Amino acid sequence: MANDTADKALVAAFLRAVGRPAGPTSDHDLNPGFVLPENRRLRPAAVLVALADTARGPAIVLTKRSSRLKHHPGQIAFPGGKIDAGDAGPAAAALREAREEIGLPADAVEILGTWPAHETVTGYAVTPVFGRVLRPFDPVPEAGEVDEVFLVPLAHLADPARYRVEGRRWRGQRRHYWVVPWGPYYIWGATARMLRALAEAMVDGQGTR
Repeated sequence: MANDTADKALVAAFLRAVGRPAGPTSDHDLNPGFVLPENRRLRPAAVLVALADTARGPAIVLTKRSSRLKHHPGQIAFPGGKIDAGDAGPAAAALREAREEIGLPADAVEILGTWPAHETVTGYAVTPVFGRVLRPFDPVPEAGEVDEVFLVPLAHLADPARYRVEGRRWRGQRRHYWVVPWGPYYIWGATARMLRALAEAMVDGQGTR
């Protein structure tokens, strides 16, 4: 009963957080001295931050990108990608990508809302689309794109103490970023930054992101 009560409280906090207005985030938040190119044009993209009910409690669906990809090989990411001209908007793009990448049917997801686009250092404006998986599904990783589909407990991701700042050199400069490791998975960069914003929104009614 205690775990059930805790799980319900976590889900309630998640729903409250994603339903509130949110401030923008970016890969540059921890790098105020980074000089952004003038007249830069960001490419629109969307990701699905999907909450699923599991036997072990609520969890967020994540993927491990294929190690054979040219861009971001082996990185942990939400299902998602570029918004195509035929997409009705970020939510439609996120659902389409989730169906293509992990076999999640669009009609199995309840869209809960979106947050402002997250600017990545690689030139994308990524809209987080929050959803809730309504029924169990069998993940089918897209061959050549996704190596693995896995779930991370919401309890882990909702705890700001699980996050830390690390850094590495990128294009001649040292850049800092959030990480939130879980088991063998090194969750970092834009994915960790968006999850960190979610964690803060869940524990802080003002959502100081």
